[in-house]
Amino acid sequence: MPPDTARSGGERPLFATLRRFLPYLWPDGQPGLKARIIGALALVVLSKVVQVYGAAYALKAVVDAMAPSQQGGGERGVITFVILMVIGYAAARLFTTVFDNLRNTVFEKVGQDATRRLAIVTFRHLHQLSLRFHLERRTGAVTKVVERGTKSIDSMLYFLLFNIAPTILELALVLQIFGSKFGMWLVASTMAMVIIYIAFTRWVTDWRAKLREQMNDLDTGAVAHAVDSLLNFETVKYFGAEQRESDRYERAVESYAKAAVKSENSLAWLNMGQSLITNVMLGAGMAVVAWGWSTGEFTAGDVVFVSTLLSQLFRPLDMLGWVYRTIRQGVIDMGAMFDLIDTQAEVKDAPGAPALTVDRGEVRFENVRFGYDPERDILKGIDLVIRPGQTVAIVGPSGAGKSTLARILYRFYDLTGGRVTIDGQDISQVTQASLRAAIGIVPQDTVLFNDTIGYNIAYGREGAGPDEVAQAARGAAIAGFIESMPDGYDTRVGERGLKLSGGEKQRVAIARTLLKNPPILILDEATSALDSRTEAEILDTLEAIERGRTTIVIAHRLSTVVNADRIVVLENGQIAEQGTHAELLELRGTYAEMWMRQQAEREAVAEAAE
Repeated sequence: MPPDTARSGGERPLFATLRRFLPYLWPDGQPGLKARIIGALALVVLSKVVQVYGAAYALKAVVDAMAPSQQGGGERGVITFVILMVIGYAAARLFTTVFDNLRNTVFEKVGQDATRRLAIVTFRHLHQLSLRFHLERRTGAVTKVVERGTKSIDSMLYFLLFNIAPTILELALVLQIFGSKFGMWLVASTMAMVIIYIAFTRWVTDWRAKLREQMNDLDTGAVAHAVDSLLNFETVKYFGAEQRESDRYERAVESYAKAAVKSENSLAWLNMGQSLITNVMLGAGMAVVAWGWSTGEFTAGDVVFVSTLLSQLFRPLDMLGWVYRTIRQGVIDMGAMFDLIDTQAEVKDAPGAPALTVDRGEVRFENVRFGYDPERDILKGIDLVIRPGQTVAIVGPSGAGKSTLARILYRFYDLTGGRVTIDGQDISQVTQASLRAAIGIVPQDTVLFNDTIGYNIAYGREGAGPDEVAQAARGAAIAGFIESMPDGYDTRVGERGLKLSGGEKQRVAIARTLLKNPPILILDEATSALDSRTEAEILDTLEAIERGRTTIVIAHRLSTVVNADRIVVLENGQIAEQGTHAELLELRGTYAEMWMRQQAEREAVAEAAE
């Protein structure tokens, strides 16, 4: 069972997640990006050196030079020195800002490239996962996981490289200055303050993280429900459930709002506690240096010097709670995305699997057994041969396993027993891409991309030109309709193709399959949702495209398959009967019973219409 990607919570190791991400940050074969990383880190060091040694020492020198003199007085040399130091102080502050922004500029491409590559890897992997994964997952929840994971990359990189690392560097520089100039008592006091500050911040932030995990779960649930509800808006309208859906969404959003209020209120306690710790240290440090000034041990500039260094050190520390929370949440979000990437596909190509080669198009089901649930078999030993160019219809009651045969032929699932071959090649031993390239399908429920008609037809074969698309449309008898539209092939079909009628969507699906031009064709109840007139028109089109192809027709309406070369009746996952339409009627078995029942239903409908 794949991991529950809808959840964002859970403790995840920071360094293990970062090691997993490191190849994206330091990509092989990308010397330009690596140079940018090195350049950005060099600018970080320059910024901190200028800030600590340039700005702080310049300000100390200004105060020390001005202290013995009266305001407006002093020797000309002293005045010149003070003015130069003031200019140097301003220049140091300016260059600190310049270096910080240059650092961001140099690194931006690295962060965006890492985000892009990881997002592409995740998206590609999602499409490689098996059908069961997508059937058991809410699309809204999965997309939210990917969105959070990719967004967290940029913020994590920024804080780790340009907040945590520079703060550690600045702390080391400040402690070196304090130790050499003021003694170990100030070093010990500063370290004690930093340790207490970090411990308090982590304790409160861990408490707040639990609240944020609840927020994320509620947010994911609300978004997943909203997407699910909007995708099924027709069903909502059918049952007049607009208010019911709104109330359900309101409850989800209200729960999220309550959790958000708790989380934001907890931020006030964090800020107040951090301010208390830093200001106690600042006041104590300045007071001790001021006492030393009164005894002649330190200068007036030393008081300002200590104040400046501690204030500069506190500035990034004040953000530590936010940074820690962001990094921790980023680890959770990235971990959830890595869980998606780590989810193993249920159906995999065999090592060294060759491509399928279709010469004739013979399909064989040999003692095929399969069940979606290990405890319940759907197919119970199917033996079936479909000769090249033959049209074989699969009929039977609902739940007999008709559509399951199509999914197995596409290898959406692996068998629990037996095998399926095409021209003697076991489909489990060839590549899935080559297998699916050899099969075309016109499904019962045609879902189209929210794009143009031309795009949806051209989706059948990558690189198809406009002339080929138009030819496929003519083959599906839909070219006239398309050309009658004001925008022609550029007409947009809407979400899931809902701007088109059922018959029009089916013809687009037929055109798409014609463009693919596969040797093996599956028609999975392709006309069951259509009216009789449209069904008759599309059946003529389908009969035309079946010629020369090995065709499997899965049908509920028996009237649509009377001309099939062979009709196979499935019942309880086994072949009950097979033969031509006439042969099966003579048997007076399951098929004949189904035929008589459907004929009676059609006559009843016709009488009611009169």
